[in-house]
Amino acid sequence: MRQDTIAAIATAPGMGGIGIIRLSGPEAERILYDLFVPAKGKKPLENRKLTYGRIMDGEETADECMAVVMKAPGSYTREDVAEIQSHGGTRVLNRVLDLCIARGARLAESGEFTRRAFVNGRIDLSRAEAVMSLISARGEQEYRSAVRQMEGGTADFIRKASDDLYELQAGLAACIDYPEEISDEEGTGMLRPGLEKLIATLSGAMDERSSRLIHDGLKVTLYGTPNAGKSSLLNALLGQERAIVTSIPGTTRDTVEGEITLDGIRILLTDTAGLRETEDPIERIGVERSEKARRDADVAILVLDGSRELTEDETDRILNLTDREIVVINKNDLAEKTTAETVKALKPDAKCVSLSALDEESLKPLKDMLRERTAVTDNLALTQPRHLDAARRALKALKDALMTLDQMTPDMAATDLQAAQAALGEITGDRADEKLLDSVFSRFCVGK
Repeated sequence: MRQDTIAAIATAPGMGGIGIIRLSGPEAERILYDLFVPAKGKKPLENRKLTYGRIMDGEETADECMAVVMKAPGSYTREDVAEIQSHGGTRVLNRVLDLCIARGARLAESGEFTRRAFVNGRIDLSRAEAVMSLISARGEQEYRSAVRQMEGGTADFIRKASDDLYELQAGLAACIDYPEEISDEEGTGMLRPGLEKLIATLSGAMDERSSRLIHDGLKVTLYGTPNAGKSSLLNALLGQERAIVTSIPGTTRDTVEGEITLDGIRILLTDTAGLRETEDPIERIGVERSEKARRDADVAILVLDGSRELTEDETDRILNLTDREIVVINKNDLAEKTTAETVKALKPDAKCVSLSALDEESLKPLKDMLRERTAVTDNLALTQPRHLDAARRALKALKDALMTLDQMTPDMAATDLQAAQAALGEITGDRADEKLLDSVFSRFCVGK
């Protein structure tokens, strides 16, 4: 338990019906009683029961509100917690917060409430991180991943792996400490198969592609020659006029971005300047950015104007298509001079779809192709980048231990096993130092 009391606004800034000021620490209840006057005048308040009243600044009413006390350990932080539910305006919330600080509270740091929940043993570190992931989730898959982690999916998986590793270490330690009583074969007989199983388990849980899709979304770039209909296609996919569309070549001179969601994964769409030789220095910069956006994309969509013949540059691009590229033949509502058969004749395995950006129904095959690129398993144990980094280090240490068994005596593998155990402990916080905690909680918002 910490000895000071912290306070913060726990709701998002701006105007709203309700705003919450949260206090946690040994003085939380006393500070609330200094400010809060129940409508029926009864103190102390009943534990965990909202009570109507007023916040007073001396003889002046600061706001009408509801207040609640949650006694330790039955609170989010396992400390005494008080919450004031006032009207959700910036001025009133800041005034109430100032009154709390004037009576002895300290302004909470980023993530300090959740950090206290971790330090006081209410949640492990992976669950603490899940809280912020849930708050900041922008897609359905990211939200569901955060819920699974908050319910203990990551912690349960890592603790099971840690327990299995402790068993392997116990057998190794026994034959090292008591060589005359326990032979190498007896103490380490299960070490190799145990390591191989653990390596397979961790490897199976580390789907870094799915993790990146869940947290960062799928990056899709539209590229091609001027007037192929890239901006019209972007607007059609977004369902809004995001990019300027004209018949003048070179209208789009910089990247234009937008976002949609398919199957719970965010699709980050980027429209680019038309690719062509130009003397215009501004347009040339746009073309360079187009090429960079194409290279950096998870999926690059080459947009062709189906109402005209292929240019030499378009033909070369089709011949050099990669697996991450899709060809869209736009303007199929006009007389077609370039078709899917034209593209397939040049590149038989090309992923190709014909559509009109003016016809919403014709976009469905393209969206289906993008859906295929967003497929992720629904039961990922490890999705956070920090967890994946720690698991990679644990996996390397386990593989080093396996190599040591092949080249040296079993006792030489002990150091590698300890390194693997320490890396796994970082995920749940069993082996967390202040530097790691500072790094984790610095990403939290104030008030959570």
